[in-house]
Amino acid sequence: MNYIIITSYGEVNTTEKAVSSALSQLPKNTKLIVSDPFPETKWMLEEKFPNNKNIEYFEDPDQGKSKALNLLFQKLWSEDKNSVLILTDGDVYVSENSIGEILKKFEDPKVGCVSGRPVSINPRNDKFGYWSHFLVDVGAHEISRKKRYEKGQFLETTGYFFAFRNGVIDKIPLDVAEDTIVPYYFYKKGYKIAYAENSLVNVKWPTHFKDWMKQKKRAADSHSKLTKYAPDFPKVKSFSGEIVGGLTNLHYIFTYPKTFEEFIWTLELFPIRLYMWISLQKDLKFKKKEYKDGWREDLEVKSTRTLD
Repeated sequence: MNYIIITSYGEVNTTEKAVSSALSQLPKNTKLIVSDPFPETKWMLEEKFPNNKNIEYFEDPDQGKSKALNLLFQKLWSEDKNSVLILTDGDVYVSENSIGEILKKFEDPKVGCVSGRPVSINPRNDKFGYWSHFLVDVGAHEISRKKRYEKGQFLETTGYFFAFRNGVIDKIPLDVAEDTIVPYYFYKKGYKIAYAENSLVNVKWPTHFKDWMKQKKRAADSHSKLTKYAPDFPKVKSFSGEIVGGLTNLHYIFTYPKTFEEFIWTLELFPIRLYMWISLQKDLKFKKKEYKDGWREDLEVKSTRTLD
C-alpha cells in the first residue's frame, strides 16, 4: 500500500484542489491522508468527497508539521520496502501524471527517496513572478537537482512533493526541514536519491518583498541546525554554494531571460540574495532566532496561498 500525505493548516479551498488533483490520478493500492488540525478541513472532505474510501482525515495535534509527520510515519509504518510514502502540501497541487512519474523511480530497488519538480504558477510579467520562475527553473532544476542527479550525487528534495520508501525511518527532528533531513537519512543508509523532473507540482510564490524575504530566509534557515543531527551533511544550500553555482552556470543564467526587462530583473536578484543571506545571519547570531515550522507563529507567507 502506498500513501499520499497532504499536510495543510486550515487552507480549506487550496486543500480541496490538492486533494482533487491527487484523486484524479490516484494509483491502485494508494490511500490519500489529509493532515490538518482544523475541523473545517475534515468537514470539507466529508462534503466534497463523501464516502470516498481512498481518503482519510488525520487530526494534526497542532504541535508543528514535523510532529504530525512523525505520528503518521509511525502509524503507517510497514516492513514492506515497496510501500511508498508521498508527501505534499495543501497549498500546492500536482500536475497530471505526477504521481505515476514519481513512483516510477522506485522501480530501481537502490532508490530510496525521490524529489518532484516544483514549477511556478505566478505570472512572469512582474519582478517577483519572474524571480519565482527563474529560481525554480534555473536554480532548483537546471543548476541543482538535475545536475546532481545525473552525476549520481546527493540532492535535497522539495518539500512540496517528494516520496520515500516506507519502513526505513520512523521519525525526524522537529527543528529541521523534512525535505533536507529525510533524503540525508536515506543517503547515509546507502540508498540513491532520485529526481523525477517530469513529476511537476504547481506552486504559488510570494508576490511582494516582505513575504519573499520571509520565505527565502525560512528555507535557508532550515539548514542552520542540520549539523546538530548530520555533521557530515553535504552542503547544497549556502551562500558560497550559490556563488559557485552561479559562476559555473552562467550560460543558464543569462540565456533564461527573454526580454531586456527580465535581464534587468535577473541582475537585481543577485544583490537581493546577498541581502537575504546577510539578514539571515544577523537573525541567527544577534537576534537568536531559530527555524520553526513555516505555518506557525509569524512565519506564514500569506501571498503564496492560491485560493484561501
